[in-house]
Amino acid sequence: MSKHEHPNTKNKTIWRWWAKALGEKASKCDKESDRIAIIRTVIFITYLITNCFIVAGVIRHWNDDVQSPNGSESGCVYVKGN
Repeated sequence: MSKHEHPNTKNKTIWRWWAKALGEKASKCDKESDRIAIIRTVIFITYLITNCFIVAGVIRHWNDDVQSPNGSESGCVYVKGN
């Protein structure tokens, strides 16, 4: 950053890059476009969190159907009836 550059210029540049990465500019008005970019960011974050939970669930249950040494499926308890 040059010594004559305002500190908010870097933030504005990063925000501009992020907004462009979310998609095309939604409006000619910058304020409206920023609001839409914020909504798109919230949607993106919810997708990201949802996908993290899905992946975590898949990893957690990766080998649930593996047979245990006694022949029963791991994690399952079988009760023999009379």
